[in-house]
Amino acid sequence: MTVIERLRPFVQKVSSTRGFAKVAPHVIPVMDKVVHRLSGGKVLLSAQMLPGVVLTAVGAKSGLPRRTPLACMPEDGGTFVLVGSNFGRTDHPAWTANLLRHPEADVSWKGRDIPVTAELLVGDARAAAWEELLRFWPPYAAYAARIEREIRLFRLTPR
Repeated sequence: MTVIERLRPFVQKVSSTRGFAKVAPHVIPVMDKVVHRLSGGKVLLSAQMLPGVVLTAVGAKSGLPRRTPLACMPEDGGTFVLVGSNFGRTDHPAWTANLLRHPEADVSWKGRDIPVTAELLVGDARAAAWEELLRFWPPYAAYAARIEREIRLFRLTPR
């Protein structure tokens, strides 16, 4: 068992806390952006625990490209599910509004840039993806329990 595998239960427990939700959004994306840039798009620190992409989407209000490192759930067939959990905070993350307004985007995945189209999951498709996400990363249940809003899920399909 690797060190990362041994740490996974501890990280899941810590990431479920309110304290993590207050601190992580200010620390993890900044670290990920720096390491991603320095590694030529090949490394995300947070992806050592949970797979991740860097999403480049057009800003819903600004119309400018916005780069956001995000955890993702890779699926068979090359699609990805993104979770708008915002670490269990009350508001939807800005990147979700960007995808709703401009569903064509790009992701950087393991050093490759992939053009994608985002689809907001609703109904049965959302329910099935949510079940799979909870098996994949159980702390999402703690995030959902703390908030009133429904967490947005997006499936990204390569184009």
